[in-house]
Amino acid sequence: MDTMPPATDFQGDFLSLLSSRGHRLSFGGQLDSSRLAQTEATTVLAMRYKDGVLVAGDRQATAGTTIMYNRADKVIDIDDHSTLAISGSPAMAFEMARVLEYSFRYYKRSQLQELSLEGKLRTLSRLIKENVGAALQGIGAVMPIFAAYDTITDEGRIYFYDVLGAQFEMTEFAVAGSGSVWIRGTLYYENRWTKKLVEMNRREAVGLALRMLESAAYYDAATGGVKEQQEMLPTIKCVTADGIETVDSETLREIYAEVVEGA
Repeated sequence: MDTMPPATDFQGDFLSLLSSRGHRLSFGGQLDSSRLAQTEATTVLAMRYKDGVLVAGDRQATAGTTIMYNRADKVIDIDDHSTLAISGSPAMAFEMARVLEYSFRYYKRSQLQELSLEGKLRTLSRLIKENVGAALQGIGAVMPIFAAYDTITDEGRIYFYDVLGAQFEMTEFAVAGSGSVWIRGTLYYENRWTKKLVEMNRREAVGLALRMLESAAYYDAATGGVKEQQEMLPTIKCVTADGIETVDSETLREIYAEVVEGA
């Protein structure tokens, strides 16, 4: 006689549900959601500066306490003036980025004009809402930062999304991922009492982003930080009226040596 509780009464993630129902892996081991931790991207940030928006992310992807990959690109170009910085499930986030890219490109070719910023934001919100089922199962939550340069108002814009697809515009900066708790307050301090982020030039903004990721890596084991001996540097991109520019490795090393190590 089956004495197991019905699936509708179960509280927890999908892997734990399968384990409670007696399902096993092909090699004979019982499913264990703690052992089969999902791969996650960690720390990303975006902040407005003098010329637009700077978006940065460390390169590390983890699964529980295991480093799965240390060359992950978490800042993805979507079109000429918008990027997606991902935290959470890379598999889901990369798929969303591909759908956004193709959707924006198709609209431009079919309508002979770019999709409006509002249209882009709603498209991303819909994709995240469609992913709610996976997020509730504990296998695919995504909390991205969408950064764009608004050619209509001639300014950089930053938007943060929660796992349900709710959209929030951030006026100065946004952070997401496991290391964000360590740098959110520091960015507020810098913006409030040191120098306004929107008054910083490109070099100052890149230096601050490197400092923030270094701080996050010090306190958060899942954040990769800078490891020069492994040629592992963060991804930093600037979104301006001229388009998207990736800050090259040589420039990052130079600014890191001056602003972080030489501080």
